[in-house]
Amino acid sequence: MADLTDAHWRKSTRSGGNGGECVEVADNLPGLVAVRDSKDPHGPALAFPPAAWATFVQATDTFR
Repeated sequence: MADLTDAHWRKSTRSGGNGGECVEVADNLPGLVAVRDSKDPHGPALAFPPAAWATFVQATDTFR
């Protein structure tokens, strides 16, 4: 399991207006990007290699 103690969580600037249902991302950790549910900050988080996260962001950007 990844150590997320030093994670700096942030919400997407596109998260507004949906009743608080969004994800938070921590991309300040070496070798991983962590994602969690903003409504459950003490709950589980997913961790991805930075390249996989970049691919995901690029792919979802086409839906704007």
